[in-house]
Amino acid sequence: MSGPSLRQLHAHHSIHEGGLSGAITKTEELEEFMQAGEHVVAKYAAHHLIDYWETRIISHADAEEEIGGFYDEKLTQQQELATAIIQLKRDHDLMKMILKNIKDTLATEELNDALLQQFQALIVLNNLHSREEERLLFA
Repeated sequence: MSGPSLRQLHAHHSIHEGGLSGAITKTEELEEFMQAGEHVVAKYAAHHLIDYWETRIISHADAEEEIGGFYDEKLTQQQELATAIIQLKRDHDLMKMILKNIKDTLATEELNDALLQQFQALIVLNNLHSREEERLLFA
C-alpha cells in the first residue's frame, strides 16, 4: 500500500524532485566517465544508474499504481481524472520500456552515445510526467 506522503502535494513533489535530482547527477557522472574514456567505470556507472531508476523512480511509479493506491484513490474521488490517469500510467510504461531497452542493449553492446541519450530521455520524460501529475492530481 502506498504511503501518506503520496497524497500530499509538498511531500509528493519532494519525492519527484529527489528522484529527478539524483538521476540528473548520476547521468552527468556517467557522461563525464564516457568523455574521459573511462569505459569500465562508465559501464559500472550505467548499471548503477539503471538500479537507481528501478529503485527510486520506477518503484515510486509502481507504488502510485498499486491496487487501492494513490491513482485508484484519486480516480474514486474524481472520475473525470480517468483519462489523465491513463496518460500518467502510459508515461510510467514508457519509462519502463526505455529502461528495459537500455538494459537489454547493455547486455550485448558497449556503452555508447545512443544509450546516454536514452538516459537523458528518461530525465526529460520523468520531469514532464512529474509536473503533469502534480498539476492534474493536486489541482
